Amino acid sequence: MISAVVMTAPDAPLEVRAFERPELEPGGVLLRTLGSEVCGTDAHLWKGQLAGVPYPIIPGHVSVGQVAELGPAGATADVARDVSGAPLQVGQIVTFLDVYGTCGRCWYCTVGHATTRCPSRKVYGVTLSADDGLLGGWSEYIYLRPGVHVVPLPAELDWRAFLAGGCGMPTALHAVTLGEIAFGDTVVVQGAGPVGLCAAVLAQLRGAGSVIVVGGPEVRLDAATRFGADAVIDIGSTTPQERLAAVRDATQGRGADVTIEATGAPGAVPEGMRLTRDAGRYVVVGQYTDAGDATFNPHLDLNQKHLEIRGCWGSDVGHVYRSVQVMARYGRQFPWTELISREYGLDSAQAALEDVAAQRVVKALIVPAR
Repeated sequence: MISAVVMTAPDAPLEVRAFERPELEPGGVLLRTLGSEVCGTDAHLWKGQLAGVPYPIIPGHVSVGQVAELGPAGATADVARDVSGAPLQVGQIVTFLDVYGTCGRCWYCTVGHATTRCPSRKVYGVTLSADDGLLGGWSEYIYLRPGVHVVPLPAELDWRAFLAGGCGMPTALHAVTLGEIAFGDTVVVQGAGPVGLCAAVLAQLRGAGSVIVVGGPEVRLDAATRFGADAVIDIGSTTPQERLAAVRDATQGRGADVTIEATGAPGAVPEGMRLTRDAGRYVVVGQYTDAGDATFNPHLDLNQKHLEIRGCWGSDVGHVYRSVQVMARYGRQFPWTELISREYGLDSAQAALEDVAAQRVVKALIVPAR
């Protein structure tokens, strides 16, 4: 039997349940879980803030595992392969895109080139039920259905280092790419969680002249400073007017060239519009759940400013692949594992979830072998 954590319903205590070892289909892969992140999405799931979640679920949508078993060999098309087309091998250390079932045939997939909006998409650890098997990372094993996009980790990238970025890195990579940061730009990042911290790192790698992180609490702002932010602004001890003045002072009165919102707080959006200079770019990536409304002045905050606003939803397999390459290449410059505050076993998953929800940690991992 295989042990896995189950979230039975919103606000309900997590449970550890036993599951049968799955029978693999041709093209299927069974991973022995090395680790799985605990992120803000999991806190949203626990609080019932996402629609369409088929409770009970096994949480954990970004994970790393070792290939333990491959489905039976059939036709060539049935062989489990990684994103480069190479056949997977037992013993490989891999991650995978949590999005499963993107159809490749709808308007969004074919014409819009926006697979994150495919209506057929499902997400491991989020919209796949525990009643259907080991389809989440807070488990001793994860079953990858045929067609899941698998990305091997290179030897120079420790699996813990990759999970230190977790879903935050590909999400931030998507947002920073949309921001089109140029050499010498001043970049403001709203939010000091994993997405915001990764965005601050990637902004540096894109050539930003200055990176300012606005957020909290102190443990996360300290991490932002260690990972290269030129300045941090604590939202707990400043007003919106003081934050605007600080950013204006740092930019000769103009505001940021590019601002990236990674907070999830609706009120951060109009503030971010005002932190951005006239004719600048504002990328909104943090509004993953419907946390309510926010008010802005269309004339003063948008039109007169000639402001460009870009919404950013999730990530695709290209973002995951590129994240792996970036983290492997720049591991000496950015000691990723320092972002990991604590590791938890399956029987401590409730504590991990509560610590993340309360922002007591920067990054928490579920490590089943603990």
